Amino acid sequence: MAMGDTKRADMFLDLAEDPRENGPSLGDERATLAEFLRCQRLTLEVKCAGLDAAQLARRSVEPSTMSLLGLVRHMADVERYWFRRVLAGLDVAKVYSTDDDRDGDFDGAAADPAVVEEAWARWRDEVAFAERFLAETDDLGAVAHDRHGNAISVREVLVHMVEEYARHNGHADLLRERIDGRVGQ
Repeated sequence: MAMGDTKRADMFLDLAEDPRENGPSLGDERATLAEFLRCQRLTLEVKCAGLDAAQLARRSVEPSTMSLLGLVRHMADVERYWFRRVLAGLDVAKVYSTDDDRDGDFDGAAADPAVVEEAWARWRDEVAFAERFLAETDDLGAVAHDRHGNAISVREVLVHMVEEYARHNGHADLLRERIDGRVGQ
């Protein structure tokens, strides 16, 4: 069946293969926020699953430089900023974006298997750091300061991260549908 003949309902991920299922559904605030963030992270992975470097690097529509690979790189920088720099207070720079290329996360998303492998490794490393940080943090009300000096709690960062992933996973839905017709659920 050609993609044009495929029914939209046939393009969903098989629920038996969905890694987002079976997480905790009841819990305290920490468990709830952590689970929502875990599911949003997994959604990004699901949107990218099974695609090659060229497909992951495929841009949406001009003039946008957005791609699934760019989203992975962007979220690695977002994770790094909020968890390493703001909450942990580490003096670390963004990996992909610079003062000279503020869109380096998307601009550098090349259709190269090595670029893809590095992006996923970086993203997983940042997610692992964030998960360790959260596991070692007793107080979701603990306050840190962002780059502008604004006070922000761990709780607010977690909510922000859920929002950030949810917004970009909406982009990922459209990007993936444009590549091979798979739609989100």
